[in-house]
Amino acid sequence: MQTWKIKRKSVNKTKKPWARRIIGVLMIVLTLVFAGYDFPQLWNQAVRAVSLDGMKIAETPFRLGLDLQGGTHLVYEADMTEIPATERVNALDGVKNVIERRVNSFGVSEPIVQTISTGGTYRLVIELAGIKDVTQAIEQIGKTPVLEFKEPVKEPGRALTDDEKTQLKEMQKNDRASANAVLDRALAGEDFDKLISENSKVPLAKSTIKNITANSQFSDYFIQAKQKKLKAGQISNSVLETNEGISIFRVEEVGDTKEMLLSHVLVCYEGKLRCEKPIPEIEASIKIQNLKKSATPESFSTLEGVEDLGWATPDKYVDAFALAALSTPVGEISDVVESEFGFHIIYKRDERPVSAVTVKRILMPFTTEADIVPSSPWKNTALSGKHLKRASVQFDQRSGAPNVLLDFNDEGSDLFGKLTEAHVGEPIAIFLDGGLISAPRVQQAIYGGQAVITSDFTVDEARLLAQDLNAGALPVPINLVSQQTVGPTLGAVSLAKSINAGLIGLILVGLFMLVFYRLPGLIATLALLFFAVINLAAYRFFDVTITLAGIAGFVLSIGMAVDANVLIFERLKEELHSGRDFGSATDEAFTRAWTSIRDGNLTTLIAAAVLYWFSSSFIRGFALTLAIGVILSMFSAIMVSRVYLKNVLAWKWARKFALFCVKKSNNAR
Repeated sequence: MQTWKIKRKSVNKTKKPWARRIIGVLMIVLTLVFAGYDFPQLWNQAVRAVSLDGMKIAETPFRLGLDLQGGTHLVYEADMTEIPATERVNALDGVKNVIERRVNSFGVSEPIVQTISTGGTYRLVIELAGIKDVTQAIEQIGKTPVLEFKEPVKEPGRALTDDEKTQLKEMQKNDRASANAVLDRALAGEDFDKLISENSKVPLAKSTIKNITANSQFSDYFIQAKQKKLKAGQISNSVLETNEGISIFRVEEVGDTKEMLLSHVLVCYEGKLRCEKPIPEIEASIKIQNLKKSATPESFSTLEGVEDLGWATPDKYVDAFALAALSTPVGEISDVVESEFGFHIIYKRDERPVSAVTVKRILMPFTTEADIVPSSPWKNTALSGKHLKRASVQFDQRSGAPNVLLDFNDEGSDLFGKLTEAHVGEPIAIFLDGGLISAPRVQQAIYGGQAVITSDFTVDEARLLAQDLNAGALPVPINLVSQQTVGPTLGAVSLAKSINAGLIGLILVGLFMLVFYRLPGLIATLALLFFAVINLAAYRFFDVTITLAGIAGFVLSIGMAVDANVLIFERLKEELHSGRDFGSATDEAFTRAWTSIRDGNLTTLIAAAVLYWFSSSFIRGFALTLAIGVILSMFSAIMVSRVYLKNVLAWKWARKFALFCVKKSNNAR
């Protein structure tokens, strides 16, 4: 019975040899095709020899790094004379971000931009590989960053023709018809959340708008809800057209609340949330008590660290802060309040009762003139980086989320106030060097010289945005102090030596496999050629920048590919020695070796991922080429080697134990 099972298994594996042969031929063809893709000069020479010029391949070179193709090494010094000492490092980081964007626009291979700040000197070191016009690059890099505030364009790029006006009316008619059809379904009792998921531009998770008042950004919903005297759970029986689109909405809550106009001073200390410069609690307590003693309603705005919180309802603050504010009479200053953020004193400047509603909406598109005749979505305003004093990261008093605070000068305060008043409910875009870095939506007119950008920021994202804003706001000119050219000779020599090393390594590995494994070694060498050409093709296809470190990763991946074959062939020898026939021994060897190959390569991929994400440019190149090589080596070792070997074993002459470095066992069949 045992003998019968082994033979049956082998027969099943060879049931369709023609399919395996087709795959084998296909892999050989792919090897030749990828070789031509990798080395188009050789391919084109062969094409010219047979007069098939229509099959030529563009002879584009591989992308090479600075260490292989040469380039330019630039050193700039930043002039920090007008920057406060405490802000110079952040200002330098902001300029670095701008320069990285400028350098990337040149299409440079793995550019390097580093900052150095020692002994009162602030420098930027820039390395550019393969730049053709160095003079233009130097001129572009050395420009002071330009910060612009732009408003949305409401009008089309030109006046609509009569036909376009007719088209607009027809499209708007269709938009209203679609919205009314959804409204009818909602009024008929269909699941509102399902209708949101199917029809709304805004996802379900963000479809609810809380505490809308008559003066808030979404006041149109409040006004319609009050006019129709809608109660909680009721759907408005008509659509609402706003500058965002057409809305179908349902009232979730109706109630009355208070809005308070507050200013406060916060002194944070060790152990409290989001405290950037913590001090001992006793020191913070003494400081806030002294501020409390000297504070009067008239002088409160001049206190150190005072912050204007504007109009807000109590639910916008943490509980302790909200309770203290509610209990403080208008025109008075609260006692010292302790919250999750530290010690506060609060000045209640005003208070007013307000009605509020919470709604859930289905927001559908509504065609405008700009959709018919597209134009640039933004246009310049008089507000620019020269009006911004500085930007900094602050934390929401209620949720602790990081935000970005903008502080304008007197002229900027007036310009920004008028700009926000004209665009309540609309975004105002911020551009740095012509690139959009933020487009926050205006919730209300903002006067007083300070504004806050809120979003789902992480701390790092908020800090990066603040650095970019400061780069365009603070006058940080940079001057070129050093320029060095890395000649192509060094790169050519290094590249030639690296290629030779790779070829020698490939030949030595092939010889090793032939000597120790004979026929399987020859199969492994052929699979290795497939691996090499498809690996290089992947570098071209994914536009990988090749550095000396990257070549090292490629050579190492060759060793990984052979290592997998060694595991398979050693297992094959054991299976043959135990008495299995060649077909079943081959299947068993590949099956049992797979888990070891998989685990070994996964650990290498994990190491490559760590190197890629937590290292510098050249090491990242090594990690990337190693990871690509490891992934492709698993395919070549498991699939290509197996197909080649099974095809060869179809020939009787190949089924000889001597060709596998195995002595025939007495149990062999």
